[in-house]
Amino acid sequence: MKKIILLFFILTSLFSFSQEINIIPKPVELKTGKGNFILSSKTVILLQDDANKSSAHFFNDYLKKYYGIELKLANSAKDNFISLKTRPNNSNPNPEGYNLKVNNTSVDLTGFSNEGTFRGVQTLIQLLPVDRQPVTTQQQFSIPVVTITDYPRFPYRGMHLDVSRHFFPVDYIKKYIDFLALHKMNYFHWHLTDDQGWRIEIKKYPKLIEIGSWRDGTIIGKYPGTGNDGIRYGGYYTQDQIKEIVKYAADRFITIVPEIDMPGHNMAALAAYPQLGTRPDSIYKVAQTWGIFGKMNNVLAPTDFTFQFIQDVLTEVMQLFPSKYIHIGGDEVFKKWWKDCSTCQQFMKTNKLKDENELQSYFIHRIEKFVNSKGRTIIGWDEILEGGLAPNAVVMSWRGEKGGIAAARQNHYVVMTPGSPLYFNHSQLQKDDSLTAGGYDPIQSVYNYDPVSKELNGKQAKYILGAQGNLWTEYISNERKVEYMIFPRMSALSEIVWSKKEDRNWKDFKKRMTGQIKRYDLWKVNYCKTPIR
Repeated sequence: MKKIILLFFILTSLFSFSQEINIIPKPVELKTGKGNFILSSKTVILLQDDANKSSAHFFNDYLKKYYGIELKLANSAKDNFISLKTRPNNSNPNPEGYNLKVNNTSVDLTGFSNEGTFRGVQTLIQLLPVDRQPVTTQQQFSIPVVTITDYPRFPYRGMHLDVSRHFFPVDYIKKYIDFLALHKMNYFHWHLTDDQGWRIEIKKYPKLIEIGSWRDGTIIGKYPGTGNDGIRYGGYYTQDQIKEIVKYAADRFITIVPEIDMPGHNMAALAAYPQLGTRPDSIYKVAQTWGIFGKMNNVLAPTDFTFQFIQDVLTEVMQLFPSKYIHIGGDEVFKKWWKDCSTCQQFMKTNKLKDENELQSYFIHRIEKFVNSKGRTIIGWDEILEGGLAPNAVVMSWRGEKGGIAAARQNHYVVMTPGSPLYFNHSQLQKDDSLTAGGYDPIQSVYNYDPVSKELNGKQAKYILGAQGNLWTEYISNERKVEYMIFPRMSALSEIVWSKKEDRNWKDFKKRMTGQIKRYDLWKVNYCKTPIR
């Protein structure tokens, strides 16, 4: 009898405690109530339409993976249910908004669109307990009574991953996409081509993967390195794999923005098709070192063959990726290779271009016109401003905010991603025993950043679409290092692009990060143990 009473006391205390609410990013409005909703194996997910099945499956998969419980889907229930539904909200047209109401007998999640419902599921996940291991014998979990109204500040909330310097398999790309989803991110910028490897199958140009996706070695240590390992390295994604990943992301309401870098950063493409280069008789090799190669000719020549090649490549890319945005790079073009190229100089003369900056502008304009003809919009790094910005281009400002500010003043849309603090390949610790690209950008710097510069007036500020964290992988060769570099900074980024600026509070964020760290432990990710002071 005493054992029964003790068991009853333990279970009662388990579900009656005041559960701490640590939601990141911070919701627009949150009101707490008394009591808890008890989620158990008898709870059902109530669906009003099939369009929210992806949200239901994501939540169920999370429960099964981390809590050992799987809920049934149903069309009706009197109580003990989690209702997922979608209703447009005329007073708040933001499609990613949602209302979440938890009471003692049910959970009601209403998205302003199916996308909004999915974002709300991420909040519901963060209401699950993380303080201790779940009691799987009872399969019961407490969710606090709350009422939440929420929607994002910016329409573009992104993370980037470079797979050219180091290649990551399909399963890990999916895991990375899940990390974005759990942080309410909605754009995945996939850097697929560069000097060190071409990672996407293009059927019309098979040598891109036969030759361009493999390098014969990699430098050892930090650039310029202490030698070369001499190990053949590479990999690529087939078009079928690309389609699989695109669908996986779409089910999580994440848009993949593919990047095909041009006209610089093209050693891998030139190794496969040297006729693209300013010295077509040269022997090009896929780069085995890092850096931006001012001494290495990695620039495409502006010839009929080159422009046809780019159009063919982008045609296949756009068939694979439904994204409105197609990233074409445009950064770090060493124009001396155009200066030393007689064919390039003749091209400039024929097209009445006074200098190489105008040639770069011509190049970007021409590609933009082609991309626009397919109903898409180009994004480029802020160097595409040189020589005059293409009419409809979106600028990704990485060399500080100067380029983004200039573009916004010209009424062009901008994604802010300044190297400091949004390059997550920089160190999180002042004395980091892990090899990084240099620079010091701790989580505090990320959290204190605001994508809208004070130099912009109200009208110009509307051209800031949002912000993005970038992960360049020169010194990131494995999955655990990826996680070490993005966590916990991704949590700070998620709040600066989702939550209202006036609601951001470092002291409050630090408190909520205690719960987020426990979620990292639950996910078994290799986060950096950086002090959050």
